[in-house]
Amino acid sequence: GSGWGWLGYDKSTDSVAITTCFNQDPLQATTGLVPLFGIDVWEHAYYLDYKNVRPDYVNAIWGLANWSDVEARLAAAKK
Repeated sequence: GSGWGWLGYDKSTDSVAITTCFNQDPLQATTGLVPLFGIDVWEHAYYLDYKNVRPDYVNAIWGLANWSDVEARLAAAKK
């Protein structure tokens, strides 16, 4: 498939949630979640480096993510 995987903040429950959006649908407008971290899983995002091995691409993302930024986004969303 194509689309995005997201970690978002749900203000109504004061919790984080993992969800997906198809195509380029915006997270907040379609789910109400404040975006904290997103991963593009369209083939164009990983094909040159990972060919058609999406799991390798997804596993590599965790080492590249700026978790301090994600934490700051969460703190800002809670205000």
